[in-house]
Amino acid sequence: MSATLEALSQNLQKHLGDRVKSLKVALGEVTIEVDAADYLVVMQTLHDEPELCFEELIDLCGVDYSVYGNVQREGRRFAAVSQLLSISRNWRLRVRCFAPDDDFPSLPSVTSVWNSVNWFEREAFDLFGIVFPGHEDLRRILTDYGFIGHPFRKDFPISGYVEMRYDPEQQRVIYQPVTIEPREITPRIVREATYGNVDNA
Repeated sequence: MSATLEALSQNLQKHLGDRVKSLKVALGEVTIEVDAADYLVVMQTLHDEPELCFEELIDLCGVDYSVYGNVQREGRRFAAVSQLLSISRNWRLRVRCFAPDDDFPSLPSVTSVWNSVNWFEREAFDLFGIVFPGHEDLRRILTDYGFIGHPFRKDFPISGYVEMRYDPEQQRVIYQPVTIEPREITPRIVREATYGNVDNA
């Protein structure tokens, strides 16, 4: 482990203590996991503590861990994963926090700490259904107003639930149940006649 990552890991343990449920260093990056009950306090400390000083939240995304690596995963399903940057110390940190309830995933909003997270939390809400109490404008950002469901959840059907089309009789766009029938697509392999120095004719 490099001296920089060692210093970051020590400072995290010094200032966050038992609030860090797991700390991993892999591929030159530090990842910590915290409980939902400690999430807002930890994020505030990461921002305010001079020995940590993470001034920027670069990204926050939702993750659905129901199937991970083509294997059913045990444990909680939805998480918010944040990428933080300390410009003054040239440190990067990943923070993962699992929502305690899979049926209604909810984590505190960190817009009071970094206002840049506003649209990221809206995206996680829209695509994964993770609710962020304390967010002042939590509404869909990528899907349509009347959209049903959350399309990045792994149990969401690929074809969706509804389709929209222009109806010339009503002279407007209408929604209707999906008319696409599921089918298995088998790729067709097309090779040149001289593939592998063999005459395939």
